Amino acid sequence: MTGAVWVVVLTFNQWQATRACLQALYAAPPAQFNVLVVDNASTDETLMRVAREFPRVTVLANNANLGYTRGNNRGIAYALRRNAEFVALVNNDVIVASDWLDALLAAAREHPRAALLGPLVYHADEKNVIQSAGGLLTSDGRAYHRGMNETNVGKFSDDAQVEWLTGCAILARAAALRDIGLLDPSLFMYGEDVDWGIRARQRGYEVLFAPRARVWHAGVKRMYKPAPHVTYYSARNELRLLRKHRGRGSAYFKTLARHLRTLTAWTLLPRWRAQRAHRDALARALRDEWRDQSGSDKLEKSR
Repeated sequence: MTGAVWVVVLTFNQWQATRACLQALYAAPPAQFNVLVVDNASTDETLMRVAREFPRVTVLANNANLGYTRGNNRGIAYALRRNAEFVALVNNDVIVASDWLDALLAAAREHPRAALLGPLVYHADEKNVIQSAGGLLTSDGRAYHRGMNETNVGKFSDDAQVEWLTGCAILARAAALRDIGLLDPSLFMYGEDVDWGIRARQRGYEVLFAPRARVWHAGVKRMYKPAPHVTYYSARNELRLLRKHRGRGSAYFKTLARHLRTLTAWTLLPRWRAQRAHRDALARALRDEWRDQSGSDKLEKSR
C-alpha cells in the first residue's frame, strides 16, 4: 500500500475523549497515515487544545454543527483532494488497537473489491464484549449488529462480507468512493453507515468485516439510554432509508406502524410519562419524514 492514508476524526466538544482517541492513534505504528480533525464548532476549546498537544494534526474548523454526515464529508473531500488511497473515519470516542490500521490495510490488500472495511468493535467499558461484528439487514430492512453484547469467544474471528459497518470506525477505499459517493448529507447523523453499505453493494463492491482490526467504542454501552435527539434521527432515518432504497412499500409502512404504536404508548400510558421528551422527538421525526423535511436545524437549536 503506497498511497496516502488519511484518518478523519470528527469532533464536537468532548475534549478528553478526543485527546484519548488521538493518543491511541499516534501510538499505533508502523502504518504511515495523516490525521485530520474536523471540528463541528466545539465550544470547549477543543481546537486550541488539539493544536497545542498534537501539532502533527491537520484541523478543519466548521462554523456550525454539520452533523456526522456533512462534517465527515468535509474531511473525506479534503483527503481525496490530496490523492488519498484510503480514508478512515474514527469517532472521537473510539480507542484503536495499536495494529488496527495495519490490519485493515492488510484486509484491503487481500480483498481488492472491498470498498468499506470495518474492525471488530468492542464496548469501551467491557473490553471483551462485542458492540459490532459488522451489520446485517432483516428482510423488512431493519439494521442490526452481529454479535452485539456477546462476549468474544472467537465466533467472529474470520473476515466476512456483511451488509453494512458501524460508522464509528470504518476504512473506505478512495477509488470506490469516487464511484459510490460520500455520506448522504440529508441523514445528518445515524443510518448513514447503513446507507453507505447498501450503496456500495449496489455498485458491486464488497463491504468487509475484518476482525484482526480491533477498536473500543465508548459512545454506546450495553445499558444504553439514548437522548431524545437519538430517538429523532434513528426513527426518521430508518424510514428515510427504507423509502430511499425500497420505496414506500410494505416494509416502509410496517416500520411506520411500529413507530406509531410506540408514539401512542408514550402518549397514553401513565408508565411512560417520563418519556415525553422522546415522545415529542419521535412525533417530530415522523412528521418530518412524512413531509420529507430534514428538521435538523430546528432540532439542533433546541439541544
